[in-house]
Amino acid sequence: MDYRRTLDYLFEQLPMYQRIGAAAYKADLKTTIELCRHLGNPEQDFPSIHVAGTNGKGSVSHMIASILQEQGLKTGLTTSPHLKDFRERIRINGSMIPENAVSSFVAEHRDFFETLKPSFFEMTMGLCFDWFSRQKVDVAVVETGMGGRLDSSNVVRPLLTIITNIGLDHMQFLGSTSRDIAFEKAGVIKPGIPLVIGRRQQELHDIFETAAARVQAELFVAPDHFSALNAVVQKNGGREMKGVEVEHQGAVKYYQTDLMGDYQVENLLTVLQAMKILTLPGGNKVSPDAVHKGLRNVTENTGIAGRWQQLMTNPLVICDSGHNTDGIRQILAQLQSIPHEQLRIVFGMVEDKERKEILDLLPRNAVYYFCKPGVIRGLDANKLAMDASLSGLHGNVYDSVQDALNAAKKNASRNDLIFVGGSTFMVSEVL
Repeated sequence: MDYRRTLDYLFEQLPMYQRIGAAAYKADLKTTIELCRHLGNPEQDFPSIHVAGTNGKGSVSHMIASILQEQGLKTGLTTSPHLKDFRERIRINGSMIPENAVSSFVAEHRDFFETLKPSFFEMTMGLCFDWFSRQKVDVAVVETGMGGRLDSSNVVRPLLTIITNIGLDHMQFLGSTSRDIAFEKAGVIKPGIPLVIGRRQQELHDIFETAAARVQAELFVAPDHFSALNAVVQKNGGREMKGVEVEHQGAVKYYQTDLMGDYQVENLLTVLQAMKILTLPGGNKVSPDAVHKGLRNVTENTGIAGRWQQLMTNPLVICDSGHNTDGIRQILAQLQSIPHEQLRIVFGMVEDKERKEILDLLPRNAVYYFCKPGVIRGLDANKLAMDASLSGLHGNVYDSVQDALNAAKKNASRNDLIFVGGSTFMVSEVL
């Protein structure tokens, strides 16, 4: 089976949450455990850092992977979803898993898969763990797919656990309230393994305190120890960088990162707390030099894309994969801070998102270009436009994401600002 046919098998014959939603969700880890047992429990062959949360977990994972690479470690990184290539989900030192490794894994285990019936994500995690084991990574950074307690990634034995923050997302699976979702995320907390919380949310904190105390996991809340005093955009070697002054225990240090979203400041503090307490295999600590270099070179080291990514200038075109209320709110705040004449928003969503709260956040004075992301779960653009009109938003409907973006660019003046977002799949298509 060649690589193209292997992808067809992965995407079409097995349920996949990113494409079809609820049909892919499994409310237990039995299949994952059985799959790992069949593979020889490769997830036990390397130490890991397990990263959960509603927003920021992908950026935090990429930042940490970049730092560990600069530390000189052979570093595995698994994140989801992918934007352009399935192999983005599984990387070692920034290099994607080879096509032939994907094909041979599926071919070797296909008979077992057809008996076990694993989901797309379960199969992907099995492939990931098997690849990291075979390649003898020194450490792996493992991002949860959705939730935590029942997520297929939740079979690893981590050195450190991170929960970035809690927001309302995937509510049809994780629960209808923030406390429900926090309980699911807290399911990644492991006995005796240090836990970093990226944002103190007072109304939820007792859930994490209780869960951590129950298994004697030491708890660190990043903003209780690290605080950002100032953040500016600067040039470094011809590249734009986000420069951040950070106070820790009365001392102020300066950090730069090539991830330009304002929301990355919170993620940076989470990473600094994680690196402060992380003890590597052999008892080593991460060096300050590796932290600085890793933060400056996240994109080059890991290949991260789709986070506050500039696509062109004159007019300025920005895309971002933020797709829930908290993520959209932070994106809009940064858009409003950029001088511009007319804001134009190329916008699409998937059907199973809570639309009204997000649409109510969007600015009324923007010009909208509504479209449907090219996945089965994509929300019909006419329905999106109708719902948006009830929130006071107006614009035209387009047949595709690219048609919508082309129209926005055609209508824009040099000083306009175009934003593309609403769904990860919107960003996937424009990249």
